[in-house]
Formats: sequence, structure tokens, C-alpha cells
Amino acid sequence: MTVRPCLQWPDKRLRTPAAEVEEITDHVRQVWDDLIDTMEAMPGVGMGANQIGEMLRLIVVDASDTRGQAVRMANPEILHASIEDREHDEASPNLPGVSAMIKRPRAVTVRFLNEDGMIQRRDFVGLWATSVQHQIDHINGKMYFDRLSKVKRDMLIKKARKLR
Repeated sequence: MTVRPCLQWPDKRLRTPAAEVEEITDHVRQVWDDLIDTMEAMPGVGMGANQIGEMLRLIVVDASDTRGQAVRMANPEILHASIEDREHDEASPNLPGVSAMIKRPRAVTVRFLNEDGMIQRRDFVGLWATSVQHQIDHINGKMYFDRLSKVKRDMLIKKARKLR
């Protein structure tokens, strides 16, 4: 079990889009394992590789009630998003101590490279969909608070700095 430290905002790697994964290698599998261990230790429902300093388009999500159902994705891409939105209180270990209500599509269809190196499509709904979108934002160099108005975003970052 390897729980990796999370980068702390404003580390520039959190604002840098991650690199495409060309193939599923032992290194990719190890990063996925580390992401799952780190996510479980928080505990959280997802994690993107750049959150732990690995600049690869890798994410994991597990919004199951029982845990142990993590989906490993390389190069995830949203193909379709529902019109209906869902609001959820989102946070990140990269900016601890703060959270914000974020509105995202309630359901998404995602295409990704699975752990066998095969292209897969999968539908995610509810918290699963929220987590997938949140993690894809991470590997695209975006944070959840980028979806807030400038005033709310500035207040959230100011509050986080006070907590440090």
C-alpha cells in the first residue's frame, strides 16, 4: 500500500494539462494502485494522477457504498453529458479545509483506455458522474473552484490560505 502525498495549491502542476498515456505499462498500473491507496486514505471518491505529481492522463473513481469498486481510466474523455444537472459539495486534498457547491451534469458517457489497454465506454450517474468530471478537470489542469464566480473563488482561496 502506497499512500502518496498530494500536491498543495498553488503548485503549477495542478494547472498543467497531463500527458496522454500511450500504453498501459507497469508504471501506469503502479500509479493507478497509488491513486487508489491515496484516495482510500483520504477517504475520497476519485483522484487524478497530477494530484500526486504524476503528469499522466490517469484517473480512478470509486463512489460505491462498499468501496473496492474503483474504475481505472487512462485518457478519459466525456462523449455525452446529460442536460439535467446535479449539485454536490466538492473538495480536493490539494486545497484542504474548504469546499463548494458545484453544479455539473447528472450523468456522463466516458470513453477511456481500461487496465487491459482496450478502449471502453461507460455511463456514470450521480456521484460517480460528479467524480469522473471532477477528476477529468484535474488532469486538464483545472480545479473545482474554477467553476465558481470570481468572487466566490477568491473567498474560497482566501479561506484556504488562512487555514494553512
